[in-house]
Amino acid sequence: MTKRVAVNRQPSRAELERLLSADLRAITAHSDRVGRYYARHNDLSHGDFQALLYIMVAETAGTPVTPAQLSQRLDVSAAAITYLADRMIHAGHIRREADPEDRRKSHLRFEQSSLELAHKFFMPLGDHMREAMADLSDRDLRAAHRVLTAMMDGMATFEKELFESPPQKSERARTTPAQAENS
Repeated sequence: MTKRVAVNRQPSRAELERLLSADLRAITAHSDRVGRYYARHNDLSHGDFQALLYIMVAETAGTPVTPAQLSQRLDVSAAAITYLADRMIHAGHIRREADPEDRRKSHLRFEQSSLELAHKFFMPLGDHMREAMADLSDRDLRAAHRVLTAMMDGMATFEKELFESPPQKSERARTTPAQAENS
């Protein structure tokens, strides 16, 4: 839970933005912990789970992911994605499907059994989320959706900038432990 401003005054725009950013970080931390639990209890590495997450996000958006796109999202080599995909196909989590518009390309898609496993695990989370939001009006939910969409757009823009021209490493990152001791 993030620190809240006093109930008797309206927070400023800057305070609201800080609160939303803190809330998003908290949700991300909770989500990461739940994801790690799911991975550990289903014999998946953290990287495998991240791959499944990206595949799910792409499928939910209606744009299945290619191995090349997954390689970029996970920031690993094409060979690493091939190895990961082969393992996950063999384990029954995903499948390759030919791109209907370009047969030279393939998409990585969830297998039904993997979707059912995830659904069974995450269904209680969905129940808790619905219960937590039960008192919110549809108008509030639409506003929250607009806020989250705007925050995702901001994150996507920052991510794009990072990969187009990565920032220089800070002096701290370039300092060895021995150098830090001597300063």
